[in-house]
Amino acid sequence: MKRLRAATVLLALLAAPATAAPALDPAAAIAKSTQAVGRTVGDHALTDSHGTPFSLADYRGKPLIISIVYSSCSSVCPPTTQHTIDAVTEAGRMFGLDRFAVLTIGFDARNDTVPRMAQFASQQGIKLPNWRVASGDAATIAALLNDIGFSYRAVAGGFDHPTQTTILDRDGKVYRQVYGEAFPLRMFMEPMKDVVYGTSTPFSFTGIVDRIKFICTAYDPGAGRYRIDYGLVFGSVIAAFSLLIMGGLVLREWLRAGHAPTGKA
Repeated sequence: MKRLRAATVLLALLAAPATAAPALDPAAAIAKSTQAVGRTVGDHALTDSHGTPFSLADYRGKPLIISIVYSSCSSVCPPTTQHTIDAVTEAGRMFGLDRFAVLTIGFDARNDTVPRMAQFASQQGIKLPNWRVASGDAATIAALLNDIGFSYRAVAGGFDHPTQTTILDRDGKVYRQVYGEAFPLRMFMEPMKDVVYGTSTPFSFTGIVDRIKFICTAYDPGAGRYRIDYGLVFGSVIAAFSLLIMGGLVLREWLRAGHAPTGKA
């Protein structure tokens, strides 16, 4: 009788539906993501789609765009990647592809192997020279996702996750999170202007040129793209020369007022 009861309980447990994993809370996912802004991302070791190992430390000194996908996704990840290609192409046209880098990472560590990520890159047409597609072991991917504040949940047929694109500054800190499958171009380009041209400009020729470009790069709503506003460039140059001339006049008057250096007798 006891054996019969035990067998009945076992059959009931096997027949019972598995407990569903808790659904991904969108508000909690966005909160976790925004809390990552300002955080320095670790020097995680990954492998690109050609089988070449590298570290995120390799990107220090240059802004980095991180796009998180999983290779078997057939719904959100492909169109998001296509939209990101368009945005990165526009950023490359404005800033130069050598001024920043892009990294697409598979978060399904068990299945997003090097060959699978290579296939994903081929299917999506990722061919830009500053763009890598990569994978990593489970521990590394978990640590990286925690650093950038990315959340996901396993669901029937795949994963539930936010469409999140993360922009790191040249020091490896999370500068901005961009959300959406088809995010507005300005939502992407404005923080890219910050991290490429720099929010603080060194006193050098390159730094001054970058500051002028930062001020004069504007969105053209009619064309739906960014361009250099040469009217602003001309105004900036005139303003700079005016300041130099004014500074020279002030210095001359100061010297005339008796402040010129004198030598010892």
